[in-house]
Amino acid sequence: MLFKNRVDAGQLLAEKLSHYGSRFSSENPLILALPRGGVPVAFEVARALGAQLDVFIVRKLGAPGQPELALGAIASGGTIVWNQDIIRALSLSTASLQHIVERESAEVIRRERAYRGYRPQPRVSDRILILIDDGMATGATMLAAVQALRAKNPHKLIVAVPVAASEACNAIQQHVDEIICLEKPAPFFGVGTWYDDFTQTTDQEVSDLLARAYDRTERSEDVSNQEIFPDF
Repeated sequence: MLFKNRVDAGQLLAEKLSHYGSRFSSENPLILALPRGGVPVAFEVARALGAQLDVFIVRKLGAPGQPELALGAIASGGTIVWNQDIIRALSLSTASLQHIVERESAEVIRRERAYRGYRPQPRVSDRILILIDDGMATGATMLAAVQALRAKNPHKLIVAVPVAASEACNAIQQHVDEIICLEKPAPFFGVGTWYDDFTQTTDQEVSDLLARAYDRTERSEDVSNQEIFPDF
């Protein structure tokens, strides 16, 4: 095992990203996690860097009867990345693909509401974005997120994961400004193989971590405002 759990992985990842922390950088980055598993990892990074944390929803488009086989992925805002080789191999109809997209689009919307509640989406244009997940196998969901975020004109886009297949890192690298893959074991087998505890993260855990991060950010802003505009 490379990591005890997602908390351990996040703390190790934070060390590699420490130069983006508020104490060392004039521009505090926005940490974006891919739910669910990426959130506990990203929470530790955001806490260590003193950075804002939010989520960016991406859903795998699973094949009919084989949900673990990724036809592609859909991200918040509707960006879709397809694996054309698998689609051709399965001879799937346009109607079948549309049904899958509609189902997963609804889940993206549900998760946006469940995780963020009434909090507004953060500004991403002209900001440093650090996109985090607990690992990458094929990189399909991460690629969908990257392409969707590129359209929002960030200042810099960074992907950071504790563990990944080398092929996935290579595929993502050409689409981002920087990529950090702490470990690229071979053979890869799967993300969960490299964690001692890879218990599924729940929706409630995601909501709780985001609420904690949001409260911390709000308190930090209040302190900053008091320093800039003291009471007389």
